[in-house]
Amino acid sequence: MSEGNEKTGICSKCGLPKELCVCETLAKEQQKIVIRTAKKRYGKLVTEISGIDTKQIDIKDLAKKLKQKFACGGSAKKDSIILQGEHKTEVKKELIKYGFTESSIEEK
Repeated sequence: MSEGNEKTGICSKCGLPKELCVCETLAKEQQKIVIRTAKKRYGKLVTEISGIDTKQIDIKDLAKKLKQKFACGGSAKKDSIILQGEHKTEVKKELIKYGFTESSIEEK
């Protein structure tokens, strides 16, 4: 049954056509994201983005977009994204552009 829905373009969660699906938008609004910087080995700074629900949001795709935007290295592990360098304020602006609400993003 799910194969038929995928071919017809119907969301398996909400039952709406893929063009009208709001599942990802709702998921983005319900996130509690924390952005912080930390010092790693040899005094290098990294920006860590945590609190993203990986069941509803493709964290690897989001990490890829952020790494391309900031021209830096990084990784996506479990429920967090680590970017090399200090990008705290820029990451918040980008996450808002991607549909996350400003009130759900906290900088530490």
